[in-house]
Amino acid sequence: MKIAVIGTGYVGLVTGTCFAETGNRVTCVDIDERKIAKLKGGTVTIYEPGLEKLFERNVKEGRLLFTTQLEEGIADAEIIFLALPTPPGEDGSADLSYVLGVAHKLGTIMKKGDYKVIVDKSTVPVGTADKVIAGILKGSNNALVPGEDFDVVSNPEFLREGVAVEDFMKPDRVVIGTDSAKARSVMGELYAPFVRSGNPVIYMDEKSAELTKYAANAFLATKITFMNEIARMCELLGADVDMVRKGVGSDERIGKRFLFPGIGYGGSCFPKDVQALAKSAAEVNYDFRILKSVMEVNEAQKTYIIPKIKDYFNNDLTGKHFAIWGLAFKPNTDDIREAPALYIIKELLAAGATVTAFDPEAMPNVKALLGDSIKFAESQYETLADADALIIATEWNEFRTPDFTKISASLKRRTIFDGRNLFDTDLMNKLGYYYFSIGRKTVQPNN
Repeated sequence: MKIAVIGTGYVGLVTGTCFAETGNRVTCVDIDERKIAKLKGGTVTIYEPGLEKLFERNVKEGRLLFTTQLEEGIADAEIIFLALPTPPGEDGSADLSYVLGVAHKLGTIMKKGDYKVIVDKSTVPVGTADKVIAGILKGSNNALVPGEDFDVVSNPEFLREGVAVEDFMKPDRVVIGTDSAKARSVMGELYAPFVRSGNPVIYMDEKSAELTKYAANAFLATKITFMNEIARMCELLGADVDMVRKGVGSDERIGKRFLFPGIGYGGSCFPKDVQALAKSAAEVNYDFRILKSVMEVNEAQKTYIIPKIKDYFNNDLTGKHFAIWGLAFKPNTDDIREAPALYIIKELLAAGATVTAFDPEAMPNVKALLGDSIKFAESQYETLADADALIIATEWNEFRTPDFTKISASLKRRTIFDGRNLFDTDLMNKLGYYYFSIGRKTVQPNN
């Protein structure tokens, strides 16, 4: 099939590359000339495990193409995916200006009799499909007829950064929102290679599909936040959140995933989608109280360890130096959007401390944001020189079993504030560390 993907951000590039991998001819379109030049030159513009290999193979085979010209990109496309940003506005609502702007342009380009399926791949509020239809019609001066010349489908993505290629190639479900039998047939043919193992393609109306994406992310964010609340209770009651998590997660009605406490969720999806769903609820005069609490708790959780650090240093961080391991909002990505590490760094600097950080992938993005306000190290151990304490903000695998001899030799004192609960508390006690983690007993030297 011939496909166009409008937008070459995280979702667009993964989507285009994975569709090309199953033999489709995919043209990716973006207005960013520098990005398109890099992609044409063979450079993947995001970090995602497994993507580069697929990208290189499909570019070489001529199945994956790039252009800055919308008309060129959609010329012979049967399906057009809109993978455009929907950033939060000041009031928390999703900004649809990119999506609707492209919809209008499509209306000016598309021709009668050349049927195309327009697919909303971006995370968008309920009712967006109708707005995209209206935008296309406006662009065409009502010359195009929905159902005859085009259909608009909602096909939300459920990609986890760090395993997005696997998620796309082997989805646990595909949600397709359309009332058009013709569009349903086209989308079913497109996704057939991805669901050969029997995972379902779930067909529904457009509005239900749009809400499904928000509901899924909001529920997962709520699970994370609930466990962070339980972790705080554990600290006050003397319980161990790891034991509680295992006990709760063994219940098949709840499941084991997204029950790990920490310093809050971040990234491009959860914060934005929870906020947007709450805003959508407010627009129909529904008070979504759970989501309000989720947002409030998560915001506080990002800097939860700061009072613990200040208390340890007698409320004076002036001149103190901290090593930070991890800057991305999660491991296996370079995405720093809403990353808790950034909030922690901001608080430390405001308190008069200095910071040296290391992250396997995200340092260029943080340097572009923070400049020279902090130092960046070439390795995790280089951060430790003359540091008063180590702070762990992202659970990269390489941080899980470090050389504690090197850590002890480099730190001024054996002090670790672990926002991701990477280490065993008994081991930390044996090694003589002061070790604070989330929802577990704080290890004191010689206790």
